[in-house]
Amino acid sequence: MRIFGSPGRYIQGPGVLADIGRIAKTIGASACVIVDDGVRDLVGAPIECSLREAGVAALVLPFSGEITYARIEALTERARPVSPALVIAAGGGKGLDVGKGVGERLGVPTVTVPTIASNDAPTSATYAVYDDSHTMIATDRMIGNPHTVLVDTRLIANAPAKFLRWGIGDALTKKFEADGCWAGRGKTPFGTRPLRTGMVIADAGYRTLRAHAAAALAAVERREVTDDVEATVEACILMSGLGFENGGLSLAHSMTRGLVKARDAMKAPHGEQVAYGTLVQLAAENRPDAEVLDLMGFNREIGLPVRLADLGMKNVTNEEIDEIAHRTMTAPHIPNLAIELDQAGIAAAMRRIERLAAG
Repeated sequence: MRIFGSPGRYIQGPGVLADIGRIAKTIGASACVIVDDGVRDLVGAPIECSLREAGVAALVLPFSGEITYARIEALTERARPVSPALVIAAGGGKGLDVGKGVGERLGVPTVTVPTIASNDAPTSATYAVYDDSHTMIATDRMIGNPHTVLVDTRLIANAPAKFLRWGIGDALTKKFEADGCWAGRGKTPFGTRPLRTGMVIADAGYRTLRAHAAAALAAVERREVTDDVEATVEACILMSGLGFENGGLSLAHSMTRGLVKARDAMKAPHGEQVAYGTLVQLAAENRPDAEVLDLMGFNREIGLPVRLADLGMKNVTNEEIDEIAHRTMTAPHIPNLAIELDQAGIAAAMRRIERLAAG
């Protein structure tokens, strides 16, 4: 058995936030709106207005801080008395993830409205849970993917370009990780072997980014919505999400297990960590120097890291590299390669990347 998972609908374009009321009305007459407190002034009023015009009653619950089980339960209990027909989650990755958790507990569909394109959380069925010390303790899954993903590219283009850059870093990995999962013994988040469809989507996402990402970042710096921005956002949110859920993850994402505990590199955003991890994966797979250098060149062009110093970890020692490799080996995605990988192999790949980056 193999499984393909995806959102029920994906809607993207400038100004599509105004359609949220019409979309919600097709699901039910009442909605719980969970919105990142930091963007409430930006999207809260437009969402409430659209829902009101469509005749959908709205309970708006602002969210800030960390996604903990306690916060998810507290928001769920606040929403439960009004029996909403759906949850609308708006904001960044944490706002979307807490909305997924609430929707799952209420047993109603979730609609995601990302305000940045820093990762593929809007489309996926997974959501991360942390403890009060900001350490991730679990990755939970909804029964199904979000009912609808609504991506207003005008919002994305008006956010700082760094968020889109991080999303590009996260999305770049998916082709190589899906390839590794297919070639190895890997399984997707659905617990089955990858589908060819997932492989095709992950590859298309990578090719889209190579063709459009640099120009998209330049356009976002000007706060413009262009065809390059539309293509890049689609790759970062839709193709990346479908690619990893249906193609699988591998060493690039496994590297975060070591990097989130590493001196100074722990402060780097997820997209930067996995962009570096992709280079390590290519090195671990014994790919030719020319192939590794090609991706390094692209990373440099768009401002993504190519070595540990770029993640903030300057003057790295051999002992620190060994410790990152050791922690990386605890990730569940390690077998998702065609080669048998151990701590020494990861450390050797990291040292090879350091040498190549030094030129």
